[in-house]
Amino acid sequence: MIEMSLVGVRVEVPTNQPIVLLREEAGSRYLPIFIGPPEATAIVYALQGMETPRPMTHDLFKSVLDELGAALRQVVITELHDGTFYAEIEILRDGTTQRISSRPSDALALAARYPETVPIYADEAVLDEAGVLFDQDEEESQIEEFREFLNQVRPEDFAAE
Repeated sequence: MIEMSLVGVRVEVPTNQPIVLLREEAGSRYLPIFIGPPEATAIVYALQGMETPRPMTHDLFKSVLDELGAALRQVVITELHDGTFYAEIEILRDGTTQRISSRPSDALALAARYPETVPIYADEAVLDEAGVLFDQDEEESQIEEFREFLNQVRPEDFAAE
């Protein structure tokens, strides 16, 4: 397993398809995963610390886990089949660990809601197949462009038309 960090969400041009971007912690590969607009909104809300008048689905799920005395231990991107990514969330409750199948976008939206960093991992085979490399100059430029995007993006930008 390769440790990853959640860089954020961006919109692929010209399709306007949201992408969640993960970065390899001890390397230079990135893992872009296409996600739906609702999940993109959920992740952006969490990353920007935005609160909604009523709980979103991922907020509700975190509240349920908290009430049950359970905690999200980690997120693992486990597989890639025919362009579809698969993930699992690992929940710890009463000393027992349980793995539950999840879409990566939902797992990451949940993880982003915790004040402490929830570890994110990707299977080596997934990163080998779908990981991308940026050269150093391009990487710095892309990261700066991405920071500008995060500073300007609004959750409404992901709303379906």
